[in-house]
Amino acid sequence: MSWAELAPGGYAAMAQLEKYGRAHVEPIVLHLIKVRASVLNGCAFCIDMHTTEALADGEQARRLFAVAAWREAESFFTAKERAALALTDAVTKVSEHGVPDDVWNEAVKEWSEEEVANLNKISGPEFYPGSTPREPSGRSGPDRAA
Repeated sequence: MSWAELAPGGYAAMAQLEKYGRAHVEPIVLHLIKVRASVLNGCAFCIDMHTTEALADGEQARRLFAVAAWREAESFFTAKERAALALTDAVTKVSEHGVPDDVWNEAVKEWSEEEVANLNKISGPEFYPGSTPREPSGRSGPDRAA
């Protein structure tokens, strides 16, 4: 039985989140985020799906291969893409250390706060359903912004 059949409401909510992500995150960055999170999660099905979509949308295979070691392939990615990948790493592995201040600061340097919120939602939504844009990263509440 499929996930859509087992939990149609959850599937519909995730479909809406996907629609939101496609409308608010640059397509190439969205692909990079999805591939990176899939690599970190060790999901072969997801890697295949997201790399296939990225290739169909014109992304270069070489850059997709480099996502696995993006920090060492710095020249393959723009500063904005590297900031998005770093945020994806931190949000996907949020239970280990949260999102470090240097990663957060680089993200907001390269992206607007709204864009960072959108990146944050796409980086880890399956793990944090119903959360506000900053909650997955552990950066919620007005006291954090002070």
